[in-house]
Amino acid sequence: MTLKLPRTPSFRLDGRNALVVGASSGIGQAAAVALAEVGARVTLAARAIDKLELTVASMNDLGLEGMAVALDVGDVEAMEATLVSLPVFDILVNSAGLARHGPALETTPADFDAVASINLRGAYFLTRAIARRLIEAERPGSLINISSQMAHVGGIDRAVYSATKHAIEGFTKSMAIEWGCCGIRVNTICPTFIKTPLAEQTFSNPERVRWIEEKIKLGRIGELEDIMGPVTFLASDASAMITGTALMVDGGWTAG
Repeated sequence: MTLKLPRTPSFRLDGRNALVVGASSGIGQAAAVALAEVGARVTLAARAIDKLELTVASMNDLGLEGMAVALDVGDVEAMEATLVSLPVFDILVNSAGLARHGPALETTPADFDAVASINLRGAYFLTRAIARRLIEAERPGSLINISSQMAHVGGIDRAVYSATKHAIEGFTKSMAIEWGCCGIRVNTICPTFIKTPLAEQTFSNPERVRWIEEKIKLGRIGELEDIMGPVTFLASDASAMITGTALMVDGGWTAG
């Protein structure tokens, strides 16, 4: 007698269209490469088209499929107009982000508005725009916002940044509830400190680096490669029953 055993769902994304926003460097760039490596047709988006084109050329040299498009999530109307001219995306990875760190007592309204415009307002309307096209096309999808461990804790000089990331977690849960009936999953990935250009200012402070390494239970700062597997997992059928949640990639920071 032969048993019918369950089989692991595929991590492959062949035939699927993926949009990665904030893909000119750092986590977004790594996410674009990760999705292309498992077969997705990846559209890389950011404000700086020249950096995107260099990334796409390097991906093409490796036999990976990608194209570049200029997109500014801070300009919601222009962003939505651009997306209408592009394919329906089965996968979204939103890695566009802005940080203006400093003590809460020194926060200016201009700094608050600038960070919230990208991290919260832009993320909200980008996620909505991709979902709307999927619903109109009656297609399922996986929408991923790159959040932060600071969406679950507080941090020194992080009041504004943390506020926007907490808010992302809130709308992610609500959107997941609304669109679950359409087969659209909405999740976040919450990294710890990762070696990216965005974090260079923090890593230039030896005291701050010591504080970070003490908080990360695995005892090391994150690498871009640490994000690539989680992105692939949440984009694929391997995570088909996961929605409305946060995948912590924080080396144990929030466990303590």
